[in-house]
Amino acid sequence: MKNEKDFIGKIGIVFLSALFFVLLALPALADDALDSRQLVEKAVMTFNDFTKAPEMNAFRVLVKKAKGVLIVPQFLKGAFVVGGAEGTGVLVARDAKTGRWKGPAFYTIGEGSFGLQAGAEASELVLLAMTERGVMALLSSSAKLGADANAAAGPVGVGVAASTANLSADILSFSRSKGLFAGVAVDGAVVAVRNGLNHAYYGKMCGPTDIVIRRSVSNPHARTLLESVTRAGKK
Repeated sequence: MKNEKDFIGKIGIVFLSALFFVLLALPALADDALDSRQLVEKAVMTFNDFTKAPEMNAFRVLVKKAKGVLIVPQFLKGAFVVGGAEGTGVLVARDAKTGRWKGPAFYTIGEGSFGLQAGAEASELVLLAMTERGVMALLSSSAKLGADANAAAGPVGVGVAASTANLSADILSFSRSKGLFAGVAVDGAVVAVRNGLNHAYYGKMCGPTDIVIRRSVSNPHARTLLESVTRAGKK
């Protein structure tokens, strides 16, 4: 009898411990769910602003040929002796067979630098994956731009043609800071999957390949984003 009570007591402790950790995780999951939805909505605004700007004619042409688009609504650069930059974004990719855009998958992009510097800057960033190698690099759990995929600054300016782009680049990058658009070098930046945001947005554990290749998960909330990229990406 005593052994039975001890066993039941141990089971109760395990159950309560598990319940405790679940309850602790719920607020974080709720926060991630809200953050992921807000990020998608901000990504729509960023992408639409990029496609509408007069100086982004080359971008509008290139996005029709792109196989993937990574949108980072806020890329923060801060520096005081040790510099760094980081942002969170969403990736959508074009299905090679149907031409339909799928996603989004959630990522973080960051880089670091050292030197005598000070200041801070916020910008918006959009990466166009122009090749299969570029898309596959982004779909990996972590990729270093410039090593796993060639990256180059995209052409920007009124009257600038898409033909001026570096056609050998796997990824072309564009940014807007303080209202001004520009091509931006992202060599050395690391792109990594945000598993927590993917889980919160789709309600189950899933990776980028589940989202944009196998298409085993979906969220109706992504409709506006996918429609915006579809309109811009029509050839």
